[in-house]
Amino acid sequence: MDLLTFVVLLFVISVAAGILGSLVGLGGGIVIVPVLTIIFGVDIRLAIGASLISVIATSSGAGATYVRERITNLRAGMFLEVATTTGAVTGAYLTTLLPGRFLFVLFGLVLLYSGFAVYRKRHAAPVLTVSKDRIANSLNLHGSYYDDAEHREISYKVTGTPTGLSMMYVAGMVSALLGIGSGALKVPAMDLAMHMPMKVSTATSNFMIGVTAAASAGFYFARGQIDPYIAAPVAAGVLGGAIVGARLLGRLRGRTVRLIFVTVLVVIAAEMLQRGVVG
Repeated sequence: MDLLTFVVLLFVISVAAGILGSLVGLGGGIVIVPVLTIIFGVDIRLAIGASLISVIATSSGAGATYVRERITNLRAGMFLEVATTTGAVTGAYLTTLLPGRFLFVLFGLVLLYSGFAVYRKRHAAPVLTVSKDRIANSLNLHGSYYDDAEHREISYKVTGTPTGLSMMYVAGMVSALLGIGSGALKVPAMDLAMHMPMKVSTATSNFMIGVTAAASAGFYFARGQIDPYIAAPVAAGVLGGAIVGARLLGRLRGRTVRLIFVTVLVVIAAEMLQRGVVG
């Protein structure tokens, strides 16, 4: 395959990845890493480097739209980002010590766990109206948003901040190790542990993933693991797709977003596990 065909094809795939990534709060990397490694045969560390750039692009495109539409919980996102950024620095260091095949298996297992956890809550419980979480109350992490699909304002309370912080630290490490923006753990952390609505979890994850990715992208750049011929078309395509996906989220019901999230995780997890186990 010549370079021009490779760049154009990668750009088109990245647009689709951006749409999907912004809808479910995972970032375009959830698709980009498997595509680059499985279809194009790119080394996984170069794929992760390009994916981190695409995650920053997703956050810039979709994240801005969600903030403007007041779906993102900015207070919660900035609070939780302390843990994810710390985890990202840890993960960026660990990636030099772990073999590529192990990263494939870890990637697949993380996605399967996230998909299973979110699927169990497919019949979403009512949002919390009272919270006894001292941290959430003192920092006023609670919020509200207007749901276009349900045509009403939804107010919610946040709880489980210690569990959420722990999961966010792990999410940061996963982001640096796998280049997936860590949304695969951030969304379940906010949705399941902190009882935030699915749409808010998705939007806040999109806001957070760019900061987390930026914390570890510098390490990959310093090691020469960001190839501009790969990263440039990926970033451009994902950015365009993320803007389109952000416009679609408000029109979808929370349960629909949840099912899309689970489906994407299971399919990609199976592919990555096969790659890691079989080779």
